[in-house]
Amino acid sequence: MAANEVPGETAGEIRGEARGETRRRASRYVVPVAVAGVAAATIGLVPALAASGDPDLPEITAQQLIEKIAGSETQTLSGTFKVSTDLGLPALGGLASGLGGLGGGASSSTADPSQKLTELASGTHTLRLAADGPERQRLTLLDGSDEYSLIHNGDDVWAYDSKSNEVFHEKGAAEGPEAGQKELPATPKELADEVLKAAGDTTSITVDGTAKVAGRDAYQLLIKPKQAGSTVASVKIAVDAANGTPLKFTLSSVEGGKPVVDAGFTKVDFARPDASVFAFEAPKGAKVTEGAEEARKSEKLPEDFGKDFEKEFGGFGKGLNVIGEGWTTIARLDTGAPAPKTDEAPKEVQGLLDSFGDEVTGKFGSGTLFKTKLVNALLTDDGKVYVGAVTKDALVDAANAGK
Repeated sequence: MAANEVPGETAGEIRGEARGETRRRASRYVVPVAVAGVAAATIGLVPALAASGDPDLPEITAQQLIEKIAGSETQTLSGTFKVSTDLGLPALGGLASGLGGLGGGASSSTADPSQKLTELASGTHTLRLAADGPERQRLTLLDGSDEYSLIHNGDDVWAYDSKSNEVFHEKGAAEGPEAGQKELPATPKELADEVLKAAGDTTSITVDGTAKVAGRDAYQLLIKPKQAGSTVASVKIAVDAANGTPLKFTLSSVEGGKPVVDAGFTKVDFARPDASVFAFEAPKGAKVTEGAEEARKSEKLPEDFGKDFEKEFGGFGKGLNVIGEGWTTIARLDTGAPAPKTDEAPKEVQGLLDSFGDEVTGKFGSGTLFKTKLVNALLTDDGKVYVGAVTKDALVDAANAGK
């Protein structure tokens, strides 16, 4: 046996263990970055806004208003609206675009929507929107003199980033499996009944007066948790009194201050947009990336990837448990990886850990709390993760109860 050999171990085994240890260390930092991503993903693009003067409208019940939303036949519209988000996150800098690629297979194109739209996770943005039924929509994100446009026209999805002069194209957007889809309630009244039934004892749904939104009369639907411990204080949706289209969405946190999300139309028109709005041709000299080609590249993995992944992470999701119900639901997961230490983290995430990670202790021992105004996560030193749209105390109580 050579002097540098280890008895009972082959060189391949040693390299495999080294790779496994590297993955375990890297996995410690997935959760805090993912918390930021989950919080961002909770936002979405919700048509909305703000107003002045409360119109005098006929009284309406919460069930009738839900029926009005469900019965809305609005298929066409265009307008301008602002989206303001305040998740209580630190400035993400270069990490913002990385959040879009947490799932792997991220495109190299700056025009890829999965990366570009993560910018909506913070700050205030102005957008233009146009829709002509389910086959044609256009969204344009305005950022100073630069524009980012996302266009869905039939089977094609185009995205264009004027700053980098890059285009992202996806073919077959209208294709998709329809089998197995759950059948929706047949009438608006049945849907309203289902919504109110689902709310049960955990949610209060009421009509909170009226509002003027983008020059239109609207009712305000107020949704509030009845349970203590949720980070959500309320959700308010302004609904067009004439056609039932949601015009305003405001999500407020129990921490107070600015809403987590405040998005809304400053101008809206329900006439059908001109067909030219949805036409797109790549500008001369633009770099065009085909989404299908990018997807094929991401599928090319090392031959031993499946075996190594199963060995290192095969049990990652097997210990998932759901605690509680309604607004205070907490997901509990045993990762097998200890809570991250800031000084061991890669430089690009050290600032993130410092900014929204706090050391906490309890009957469970000690761990790190990663907090936003909406989604919080507790990583205990023995590798347990507790995550939900709940307060720090609710997570600590859940961890203590788990011991």
